[in-house]
Amino acid sequence: MLAEIVKTEQNALEPTGWSEAQEAGFQMTLEDVERFLDAMKRKGRTAETVSRYQNVLERFYRDLAEGKRIQRGTLAQWREELLDSGVAPSGVNLILTVCNKFLDFAGHRECQVADQLPVGDKLQPELTRSEYLRLLQTAKLLEKERVYMLVKVFGSVGLRIQDLPLLTVEAVREGKLISVVGNQRQTVRIPKCRQEELLDYAKRSGVSSGPIFVQRNGQPANRSEVAVSLRKLGEAAHIPEGKVTARALRKLCRQTRANIEANMDLLVEQALERQLEQEELTVGWDV
Repeated sequence: MLAEIVKTEQNALEPTGWSEAQEAGFQMTLEDVERFLDAMKRKGRTAETVSRYQNVLERFYRDLAEGKRIQRGTLAQWREELLDSGVAPSGVNLILTVCNKFLDFAGHRECQVADQLPVGDKLQPELTRSEYLRLLQTAKLLEKERVYMLVKVFGSVGLRIQDLPLLTVEAVREGKLISVVGNQRQTVRIPKCRQEELLDYAKRSGVSSGPIFVQRNGQPANRSEVAVSLRKLGEAAHIPEGKVTARALRKLCRQTRANIEANMDLLVEQALERQLEQEELTVGWDV
């Protein structure tokens, strides 16, 4: 029975219905952008609209990883990065609408994102602690150690997906790394238990220095590939689509820490209250 479950869930983690060409995506160039903008002008788009399209696509191009290759999942991952950088959901929706138009023009609709982020009073479902644990249990059942460790890195360290290359063997040994968000430098501390676990994983993976999560060619982990791995694990764990992302895991990490800090503040207040009551019993005016 267990073997049947594992086989079924492993099939859920494998890509289906996609050709190798679709999986490979395509390499974006600035010439592609120019051709798209020219086409929009011929269709009668205003100069202001074309300028907005240009700004969006040039930003997308700058943010693409080295090689400027767009694959299935690349746009979804960029959406997470935009949200992490502080762009409002409504703004992200507008940006991705432009990118979808460009991908349609380029003949790569398989790389588009179809869903819109909820805005206004619509609440986006958040990943719960029990779902986080279910992700880990599913990855363990399927013997998917890489994605198991990624879930822990995002969900308990609070690392951003774009900072994965900074998670080196050296940084883990030191117990911290420096992340740059905008113009601000932030220190990300790695819990002791995670240090030991990550170093053990790196050793088993044959990584003695540099980034811990790498591709087969030795290059740092591809963000799109990581996003797809998380999504497929979410499907295997029967967690609603869209809830299992690096950003959602990071948000859960921050919320968990905030809850612990709130409890600590309450304990401090209670301890102080008890001390003041004891002092009042000893030296109070009416004693």
